[in-house]
Amino acid sequence: MAIPAQSSGAATLTKDAAPGETLLKVTGLQKHFPIKKGLLQRQVGAVRAVDGLDFEVRAGETLGVVGESGCGKSTMGRLITRLLEPTAGKVEFEGKDITHLGVGGMRPLRRDVQMIFQDPYSSLNPRHTIGTIISAPFKLQGVEPEGGVKKEVQRLLSVVGLNPEHYNRYPHEFSGGQRQRIGIARALALNPKLVVADEPVSALDVSIQAQVVNLLDDLQQELGLTYVIIAHDLSVVRHVSDRIAVMYLGKIVELADRDLLYKTPMHPYTKALMSAVPIPDPARKSAKSERILLKGDVPSPISPPSGCRFHTRCWKATEICKTTEPPLKELRPGQQVACHHPENFADQAPQDVVLLSDAKEAAELVSEEALAESAETSAALAAQVEAESEPESERAEDAADGEGGEGGEGGDKSAAEGGDKPAAEGGDKPAAEPAAKGTDDGADEEPPAKEK
Repeated sequence: MAIPAQSSGAATLTKDAAPGETLLKVTGLQKHFPIKKGLLQRQVGAVRAVDGLDFEVRAGETLGVVGESGCGKSTMGRLITRLLEPTAGKVEFEGKDITHLGVGGMRPLRRDVQMIFQDPYSSLNPRHTIGTIISAPFKLQGVEPEGGVKKEVQRLLSVVGLNPEHYNRYPHEFSGGQRQRIGIARALALNPKLVVADEPVSALDVSIQAQVVNLLDDLQQELGLTYVIIAHDLSVVRHVSDRIAVMYLGKIVELADRDLLYKTPMHPYTKALMSAVPIPDPARKSAKSERILLKGDVPSPISPPSGCRFHTRCWKATEICKTTEPPLKELRPGQQVACHHPENFADQAPQDVVLLSDAKEAAELVSEEALAESAETSAALAAQVEAESEPESERAEDAADGEGGEGGEGGDKSAAEGGDKPAAEGGDKPAAEPAAKGTDDGADEEPPAKEK
């Protein structure tokens, strides 16, 4: 495939990043939209759409961004393309800080960073022909392609699967999928290095979605593009992404490689999202659903919850989740998580075992199978902490009742089974109490041993 020609006198930012090198680096990125009231329009608050993002995008890879509506995904996409001015933080492209560049400084950058917008109907000017829309980047950047602008536009139309003879048609003469292809052709006109696709297939039919996704994949291989794809459809994200970032209320709660995220999600919110993905297997249509239902809606970004922002809907939330915000840490190679009680991993705060009232109510909406699996690690840790904290006299009595460790084995078994019970039933007892109770039950279950 021929690459669109660029003028020799055009300014460039830095040298091209090799595959695998960091192309885009975001540090502490924030965007707060002020809320003003009164005659003097004084600021009385702010909508914290994006409230501290840290991630990197490597050259040649595809980073998928998922999350519920209102979590700040689209705002993040507009910030890294500098369509919005950040409130705080830093955006670096190929090692150069572009956070506060002016119009003149951003002009050469526009050739390297392009965006595919969500709505294919409102992103195209209805008064302009397709040829005028796709040729606009060449005129704005002062680029004269080899063979002329019209020839290059027609070639781009053929690249995205449209008829080059439709050069003089208007947007209303095309379907939704064809309009999205026109938007892709416009984004690829200047051969950018980074393409931010904001919901590129959400407004399209399923059959058209597959065509557009395959088109993006083919163009990435042919042109060496780097993508940041924002989407709701987790199946689409899994198909196209190398790494996936999960956002919740303006923050990234988990960032991991695609296979790790889908096989072993570590954040409870990620696990709830994964449980909602339908399995396209007719043989399993009668199988019992293990869908995790989250309580309520996403909190308001005007006044987000303290500590972990997910604690109001999490079935594992404890007091430390309410008071301390968990940092985004790499708990496994290639998997960063912001959680005090991560899934499939030892708790970062094992000493905190008292569930919040919000967590007890949220646990009622989680299936028992999913709850037992998610609390397997935390129950064992809670039993261990409880065993270390009880008095020496009680330990001696438990040892005597068990006679040779038989009661202790029953206690361990009951701890694993009963550690989840307070969260599932919504009781007020800490998760560690059933461990001690299970020890007594285990001793009573062995009367023949005492009679002998």
